Amino acid sequence: MATDDEYEAAIKDAERALMQAQTADDVRGAWRKHSGTLGHRTLGRLLMGQSAERLLDRRADREA
Repeated sequence: MATDDEYEAAIKDAERALMQAQTADDVRGAWRKHSGTLGHRTLGRLLMGQSAERLLDRRADREA
């Protein structure tokens, strides 16, 4: 399991990669790279337009 810092770095990197993706192969590459750390639900939410900050806030609220 990723530490909070690793998770935060991964989610921001995934958001950046998905925003810059121009082809389906780009999306698949980002998905493969981050699915082990973030999971498919988080990646799906990023892909659908939710911000990394919002997802990090939701995660912090659940842990509190």
